[in-house]
Amino acid sequence: MTRLTAEFWVAAYLARLRLAEIPAFVVARGDATAGAVVVKANRLDGTAAAFARSWDAAGARVWTPIADGPDAEVEAALTRQRRFDPDLWIVEVEDRQGRTLLSEPGLAD
Repeated sequence: MTRLTAEFWVAAYLARLRLAEIPAFVVARGDATAGAVVVKANRLDGTAAAFARSWDAAGARVWTPIADGPDAEVEAALTRQRRFDPDLWIVEVEDRQGRTLLSEPGLAD
């Protein structure tokens, strides 16, 4: 299985979001080839959630919540994560319904 570069995945993800008319932008640019990606869902009501890729018990790749709550707390968690991993990409999605499209085919796996 061929692995996509982080930069290519982020570009494709932003294009998918644009097609769904969901605003998003890159907050932090990580390593172009091997950086991990975190998606922050800003609900525009003072709350947010952040998701990162991980493995489930069956060995499948899944998006796992790593922070959820007041926007300031999620931002603080992402700042700590970025200090720990400077190659981290952070993509912020702004949607009142909290849509990220991460469960869609091609993004979920």
